[in-house]
Amino acid sequence: MVIAEGGGALPINCQSMTNIRHEPVAPTRTQWLAPGAAIDAHHHDDHQIVYAGRGVLAVTTSAGMWIAPGTRAIWVPAGTVHAHQAHGELELHLVGLPASDNPLGLDVPTVLTVGPLLRELILAYTRSPHDDSPERGRLRAVLRDQLRASPQQPLYLPAPTVPQLAALCEILRANPADDRTLAVLSREVGASERTLSRLFKADLGMTFPQWRTQLRLYRALVLLAENTPVTAVAHLCGWSSASAFIDVFRRTFGHTPGTHQPR
Repeated sequence: MVIAEGGGALPINCQSMTNIRHEPVAPTRTQWLAPGAAIDAHHHDDHQIVYAGRGVLAVTTSAGMWIAPGTRAIWVPAGTVHAHQAHGELELHLVGLPASDNPLGLDVPTVLTVGPLLRELILAYTRSPHDDSPERGRLRAVLRDQLRASPQQPLYLPAPTVPQLAALCEILRANPADDRTLAVLSREVGASERTLSRLFKADLGMTFPQWRTQLRLYRALVLLAENTPVTAVAHLCGWSSASAFIDVFRRTFGHTPGTHQPR
């Protein structure tokens, strides 16, 4: 495992293939990462559940970024090249599952809802002695059942592959509060509004407003993990008011932004 401090995780497709580590066994453990720390690109022969008991976790692959606050976990299928990024002080819980054990039946990274029971199961399973006792076997069986029943969440920021689309997305990544329309932005990247609108759906699987909202929610989670006041987060992420931000956040996550701020 290689942990870097203080920088954002590079997109996987920007990293040399020689830098991607192969770790056959996906570990089951609890570890702490400092704010801004990252675990570099790697892949396992096993599946893995990744959960942030505290802080906000971003998992990056060549296809995009999956974001997980404390009410979400990320399913990382066997063989998926991925990197971890910590936002805020991160209490990271990792659960490895053999490639033959896929309770979700999923072959792509996916964000899952973590209710109170599933949370406690993940915490207990990553902290208890790693043995073959009957008690641990029963804990694992209940954990698998809860994972199977966990609702999937579309908290995913896909990465563009088309140059003009990548240029536009980079403009918004640099400033999520940029509220210019697609028609205005299209002139800056040298493509028509109609072309970009089509590319968003074809390349990213979502509309321009949907992608920008996902980007703003991701940035909001990062700022909240850094203890930025809710009103400031709303402004920095492009919402017209704190109440508008809170409304979108509640509809997405089921609770208010203050839940994600460090105590």
